[in-house]
Amino acid sequence: MYKDNSQLRIEDFVFPYGTLDPENDWVKLAALVPWETAEERYAVQFVNNGAPAHPCRMALGALLIQRRLKCSDGWLVKHVGENPYLQFFIGMKEYGPCPFGKSTLVAFRKRFSEEDIAAILEASIPQPEKAEEEGNDGDEGEPPNSGTLVLDATCCPADIAYPQDVNLLNQAREKLEKTVDEICENTGENKPRMYRRRARRDFLRLSKSKKRSAKAIRSAIRKQLQYIRRDVGYIVRFVQNGVKLTEKQKNHLNLVTTVYEQQRIMFEDRTRSVPHRIVSLAQPWVRPIVRGKLHALTEFGAKLHISLVDGYARIERLDFEAFNEAEDFWKAVYRYHDRYGRWPERILADKIYRNQQTLAFCREHGIRLSGPALGRPAKNSNLSALLRKQEYQDLCDRNVVEGLFGTGKTAYGLGRISVRLEESSRCVIGVALLLWNLTKGLRSLWRAFLRFLFSLPICGVAE
Repeated sequence: MYKDNSQLRIEDFVFPYGTLDPENDWVKLAALVPWETAEERYAVQFVNNGAPAHPCRMALGALLIQRRLKCSDGWLVKHVGENPYLQFFIGMKEYGPCPFGKSTLVAFRKRFSEEDIAAILEASIPQPEKAEEEGNDGDEGEPPNSGTLVLDATCCPADIAYPQDVNLLNQAREKLEKTVDEICENTGENKPRMYRRRARRDFLRLSKSKKRSAKAIRSAIRKQLQYIRRDVGYIVRFVQNGVKLTEKQKNHLNLVTTVYEQQRIMFEDRTRSVPHRIVSLAQPWVRPIVRGKLHALTEFGAKLHISLVDGYARIERLDFEAFNEAEDFWKAVYRYHDRYGRWPERILADKIYRNQQTLAFCREHGIRLSGPALGRPAKNSNLSALLRKQEYQDLCDRNVVEGLFGTGKTAYGLGRISVRLEESSRCVIGVALLLWNLTKGLRSLWRAFLRFLFSLPICGVAE
């Protein structure tokens, strides 16, 4: 059951210890959140029976507060119970204890899908007037290009231990041993000999050593693969004898056998990569993303591709599998045209976006793609200096997307996604970008107020 709640005004909030300040940041931020759009997407998930669900403003507001304060679920409940401005932000009518527990936040994150977040993101961006076509057909009616489209991608690392093959195989072996123990306990079968003490000793011999040679690592991996193969054989034998596995045991067995096959292939082929490589048993959807950064050549998490227009962000693609962001160039440009009715005047992007196809497309539609021109430099020194100056200006203007990634990772928690579910990770990333758009709108309101304030005449000054 779900009951619609009308939007709350600050004058309607009952606070027993005075009145709330309408100039508070949380009050101003609440006026910028597209609650109506979120309500439309949120309410369709519920049917008219059962206990009343928490309202949309409470669910989305709690997620926004958590991203801005960068706190855990438990600390969020404490902050909301102590701060009347946070209670107003989530739609409470009067001051009181926090109306939800920390476990409820898991349900809040599940209720906002990737499509819902994209719709709320779109509603958080000020919509300019769409250009009207002046002609009937052909290129004669195409309005002039205007605006700047910024494209870039980054990785949002997951909160997992740095993956090592031996550690991953040891965890897989322990899961198999636990499954065998559960089967023998439930069916009364005799426990087979699994040499778990010897396997543990072989693992610790490598993990505790200060210097690990390649020969020692391969020896430890080979032994763990042998232990896993034998334990899988025991479970297969139990199933052939009529033992029924639970769904949880089936999922664990499928995951472990997949890890075993991947590690066996890499061990035999002496390679360090395999398609759809699993790097964490707790989060098997996480993939290695090769970024080539100075601090980390490879990151493990979701790859995020965004577009920026006037400083507001949209998600072009969010995937845990590695992909080439240049593949989404066409989709992003055509979306810009459908949204604004014209092509952008310039596109600021990395060198990875510059190829023969994209450059030809930009020349055909009069779009300037940032970066150095392909081929030999111009012979005209004045023209070459002008191009270098233009390239430098584009590089400076593109820094806004780097600032977004830096703010998202340091202030909004995108530097380490601490949730455990795949859909929760997607929700957290989307809410962080939504908070960026809202903060951008808040800064725009503040700058507009300052311009209005300085435009007023000064009283008492003689002309």
